[in-house]
Amino acid sequence: MDFAYDARTEELRAKLLAFMDEHVYPAETVAEEQRALLASPWDTPAVVEELKAEAKRQGLWNLFLPDAEYGAGLTNLQYAPLAEITGRSPHLAPTALNCAAPDTGNMELLAQFGDEAQKKQWLEPLLAGEIRSAFAMTEPEVASSDATNIETRIRRDGDAYVVSGRKWYISGAMNPDCKVFIVMGKTDPDGADLRRQQSMILVPRDAPGVEVRRAMRVYGYEDHYHGGHAEVLFDDVRVPAANLVGEEGGGFAIAQARLGPGRIHHCMRLIGMAERAVELMCRRAVTRTAFGKPLAQQGVVQNWIADARVTIEQLRLLVLKTAWLMDTVGNRGAHTEIQAIKIATPRAVVDIIDKAVQAHGAGGVSQDFPLAELWAAARTLKLADGPDEVHQRSLARRELKKYL
Repeated sequence: MDFAYDARTEELRAKLLAFMDEHVYPAETVAEEQRALLASPWDTPAVVEELKAEAKRQGLWNLFLPDAEYGAGLTNLQYAPLAEITGRSPHLAPTALNCAAPDTGNMELLAQFGDEAQKKQWLEPLLAGEIRSAFAMTEPEVASSDATNIETRIRRDGDAYVVSGRKWYISGAMNPDCKVFIVMGKTDPDGADLRRQQSMILVPRDAPGVEVRRAMRVYGYEDHYHGGHAEVLFDDVRVPAANLVGEEGGGFAIAQARLGPGRIHHCMRLIGMAERAVELMCRRAVTRTAFGKPLAQQGVVQNWIADARVTIEQLRLLVLKTAWLMDTVGNRGAHTEIQAIKIATPRAVVDIIDKAVQAHGAGGVSQDFPLAELWAAARTLKLADGPDEVHQRSLARRELKKYL
């Protein structure tokens, strides 16, 4: 087994690490200072646009998209260590590289399932970083962990579809640059096949009947760099029939195709978040003294650091294996491993960040360090893209099937 990164990956890693040191980390404080002066907290700080321009200039743009026609043409295995690096500054770095969710998943969806007109209108400006987008799936009135529960209706009416429903935690929807929603709803709510009832449709943000009602907080954070997470009402929104993505009844399959790569991207970035937490914990441990000796000499802190290193190495190997399988046998063939990393990575990274918070004492929960926000982001990923329990249920069934 060869665990070395190939030459292209190593070249991009070196460029990206330098980009992080020279541009991203210094911009973290600047972005917060600029945001405090903006007319709206959802506007983009100028330094973010500067980062995007620099990333484009250096060829660090759209690295996530394996389709060479639209993106960098990297395999999942090549992109994995790059996404990990961006996870060290998860609110700035992915956006700077145009590799931030939900746009990444939406671009992949449009590249794979969109027709030429849809690609021209929406995919091309997304690839250029000129607009942002949102994916409207989760609903407040039903258990959205089971996507067959979705109640939003997409009703055919002549040469149009009429969209009616209420969504929430729609990532990116508060950003004024968000111009389009990819909405999942039911075109055939009484259909016999529960997985053929749903469809996907493109809804412009400025379409009559679209109301972005409020920002939803995540553990008290509004997640401005992500474009927030909004509650959105679709009140009999009429859009052309040509806005349907794929075919009627194909929404569930499209969602699964979109969420597979999204799950591995999240796990890649989570490992980077864990690395940032360990770095901060070690720096804190060698600069703070308690009970007569540095924290670095306290056995419990040493245990935290050692356990974190072992866990990160285990997670990285599992994520890289999953990326390799996705490249060689496809997302369906890597289903078990995708679910395994989605269960294991957020759970373990939450614990690593929690130990780093503990090592920082009161500072760990303050705004002076990124740890509290990192913890909130990692904890949320135990829910996002399917809660742990859904993946555990599916994974257990697949294991048990061997013995039945």
